[in-house]
Amino acid sequence: MFFSVPDGTFKICRDAAGIAGNIFAFGLFVSPIPTFRRIIRNQSTENFSGLPYIYALLNCLICTWYGTPLISYDNVLVMTVNSIGAVFQITYIIIFISYSLCGWQIRMIGLLLAVFGFLAIIVAGSLQIADQGIRWIFVGLLSCVSLVSMFASPLFIINLVIQTKSVEFMPFYLSLSTFLMSTSFFLYGIFNFDAFIYVPNGIGTVLGILQLTLYFYYKTKSVEESLEPLMVSHA
Repeated sequence: MFFSVPDGTFKICRDAAGIAGNIFAFGLFVSPIPTFRRIIRNQSTENFSGLPYIYALLNCLICTWYGTPLISYDNVLVMTVNSIGAVFQITYIIIFISYSLCGWQIRMIGLLLAVFGFLAIIVAGSLQIADQGIRWIFVGLLSCVSLVSMFASPLFIINLVIQTKSVEFMPFYLSLSTFLMSTSFFLYGIFNFDAFIYVPNGIGTVLGILQLTLYFYYKTKSVEESLEPLMVSHA
């Protein structure tokens, strides 16, 4: 049997974790706003990457489909939060395209069309599967892969932080919201007995801890360096 209905304490804990995940996810969705204010103000995307928003959109769309009753049992909180997230990501991508160089504009538009095309193939293909259990596994695996890809997308930023020894391009609230949301849905997946939710979000929790650790390390280091005297007197 593919679906297990949590009852009693498990259901309460699951719903609590899901609601917390929705709240933290909203914080994640709005966290890039300062970045896009800067992009609009400077009329340039600078060294910011648009790929995390493409990955996030793909993840939100696939997870929205996974959360529908046609695919999985009692995952309405997954469906609603990801549908809202998709609206935010599309908005960010449009702004990013507007202020990107020509080469990046073409690349981002191509990736955006590819995302919608891929979603259409997933929806059409999964509806051809008559057995709901197999359909659940098929879409669940895809949602799991998309979640891992989304959580892995900040690895580019992590590499940039290590190279530049600066957290300028890794906003703190984005990293914090990612960690809190991942942890909440990790617990939600456990209480809902859904490996397609708790496995990728468990990975996201680990990567979130890594981002926060790097942030505080380089933030503290930069503060310490700024406190060092600029000149040493030999008098």
